Amino acid sequence: MKYEKIRKQVLEAILDAVDMGLIKGTSGNIAVRDEEEDVVAITPSGIAYKTMKAEDIAIVDLNGKWLDGPYKPSSEVPMHTAILRARPDIKATVHTHGMFATIAAMEGELLPTTPPQAEFVPINIVPFTMPGSNDLADLVVKTLGDGRAALMKNHGMICCGKNIKAAMAATIYTEEMATTQYYAKSAGIFKPLPEEAVQKMKELIAADQAV
Repeated sequence: MKYEKIRKQVLEAILDAVDMGLIKGTSGNIAVRDEEEDVVAITPSGIAYKTMKAEDIAIVDLNGKWLDGPYKPSSEVPMHTAILRARPDIKATVHTHGMFATIAAMEGELLPTTPPQAEFVPINIVPFTMPGSNDLADLVVKTLGDGRAALMKNHGMICCGKNIKAAMAATIYTEEMATTQYYAKSAGIFKPLPEEAVQKMKELIAADQAV
């Protein structure tokens, strides 16, 4: 099987996302870029993730051309490949429809409440744009900038990282951030981290000194 390593990474990550409730049914998609070749492994379209095998994962080039795999690549290929073209530092992208991230996108803000969450802010919001379109891809790249996570109004979130582990961490902590914010606001006790604490945590994380 060609590109076995990145195909297995995509499969393991999508199954983890399903188990954590970040993805339901065939929604959401994950992509991993090969470190040596300009190809990308991405979840196929309309295939139940729980029954998927590594060889079912589609392979596309950085412009989204389908190169290998028995099933058509995800309809969100334009978004994933646009990020990977724009960000040489990024090797993996994760798009989920997490409930609380979706709610936060409608509310219009997402702020960290615990130190680990500080790594992924600021988190900007992409206006609603039709899924799978080049317009959405362009807006996501612009909104994401040099960040690790962005929310998409009435859609979900997109996270990225230097590898699949980092991209999944961004996904997990962004959904955790949104969950904490929702319940804290519902209880009337929401108090995000002070901005100076956020900046200090980002400095510690960047220097690999975070606890």
